[in-house]
Amino acid sequence: MQDLKIINLPKILDRRGNLSFIESENHIPFKIERCHWIYDVPGGEKRGGHAYRENQEFIVALSGSFDVIVNDGTEEKIYHLNRSYYGLYVPAMNWRQMENFSTNSLALVLSSKKYNAEDYIRDFTYYKTLKQ
Repeated sequence: MQDLKIINLPKILDRRGNLSFIESENHIPFKIERCHWIYDVPGGEKRGGHAYRENQEFIVALSGSFDVIVNDGTEEKIYHLNRSYYGLYVPAMNWRQMENFSTNSLALVLSSKKYNAEDYIRDFTYYKTLKQ
């Protein structure tokens, strides 16, 4: 799972409320081309279940918690995200799925590429053949 890692974000503490932020190519290793968020996930549902050929992602739990299961074709790891001041960097060619969403969770996903259906690998068996 080379280069896959949790990245701590700046955290400015203030009695009025804390503040964290993300800067392209500073806190995360890519320029942000797209941003989307996942919310109102019904209990027991899963999101993701794919890999990207080129796209990189940075995933943050802005509210609540969820698990990101990442598989590199040989090894699988589970990352529990539950704080808004760190996130998971997922390089291209890693299979990822999100599950165990808590009530009112909000997942922020920053991407290095604009949406491109051709970049997705949606079949895990096929994905594993590409990783051999």
